[in-house]
Amino acid sequence: MRAKILLQLKPLKQFSIPFTGLKIGKHQFDFEIDNSFFDAFEYSLVKKGDLKVTVELDKQETMLILKIRIAGTIKLDCDKCLAEFDAPLDISERQIVKFAEDELESDDLEIIVLNKKESSIDIAEILYEFITVSVPYIKICEQNGNGAKCDKEMIERLESLANPSQQEENTTSADPRWEALKKLK
Repeated sequence: MRAKILLQLKPLKQFSIPFTGLKIGKHQFDFEIDNSFFDAFEYSLVKKGDLKVTVELDKQETMLILKIRIAGTIKLDCDKCLAEFDAPLDISERQIVKFAEDELESDDLEIIVLNKKESSIDIAEILYEFITVSVPYIKICEQNGNGAKCDKEMIERLESLANPSQQEENTTSADPRWEALKKLK
């Protein structure tokens, strides 16, 4: 069990930004997200992707301001035709990190509170949340913006499988009492 957890955390280790030795001012960090990133998160909505992440860290006396840009594509399954398609992503977010004597919970989602003794910040979960939140609730090939069309053959097959069951329901659910009421019209 412990070995499995270590294997899962290994791909995420690269998403730790050490800020202790940095001078006050802006610093840029670049990361790449691939399938191993999503494999590290159990029950992830996204299983595959190819994304580039740019983090601009603005180090100040009492806080860090992270400007995060995530761009690339993720693979999603179409809810209509079940085909896998590339969905483009372009996310720009800001995250504020404040320092305190002891780790306190912040009510503001944009603010993370770290202990003053910390020397780095792990942004893997932050990136994962930004990507997951950007996944559309209804995923359809035609609506992803890259001109892909749903698989017509699969849609026809699904419709043909759906129609006979509907006809059976209509004939078996006919109640003679309803038929008598329909005659009153």
